[in-house]
Amino acid sequence: MSSISLNEKCFFSGGIQNISPKDAYHLLKNGEALLLDVREYYLTGYKKFDVGETIFCPLSELDHRYKELPVHKPIIVADSVGLHSKEAVLYLLSQGLQNIINLAGGMVEWERDGLPIVVDTSEQLSGSCMCQLRPRNKPNKS
Repeated sequence: MSSISLNEKCFFSGGIQNISPKDAYHLLKNGEALLLDVREYYLTGYKKFDVGETIFCPLSELDHRYKELPVHKPIIVADSVGLHSKEAVLYLLSQGLQNIINLAGGMVEWERDGLPIVVDTSEQLSGSCMCQLRPRNKPNKS
């Protein structure tokens, strides 16, 4: 099993290993790690991570699906901003998994760093306030 050294790419914060999106991207792109996206279905919206091996498992399902996770390489856990992924990392560590790393800043930092994402424009919403949100690119039925 490969191991990521804290001194190489990760930093220790909040009791867990964390990794920046840019460092995570290089590991994921080269197949040295896999990405576990723990965002809930309703939070994934129209943006998905576009890199290497990615597993989608919402945090709400993790407690009964974690045994399905491969353990042959480090797992980088991601969410929208890094809060629920930290919770997932702590849970996975408590279950005895090793080489579990939190993606610092989640999708927000990933996108801000200009890293690849897949955008499903059919799922984008538009509107001037929450009560008026509707699909942005759906064809009008006339």
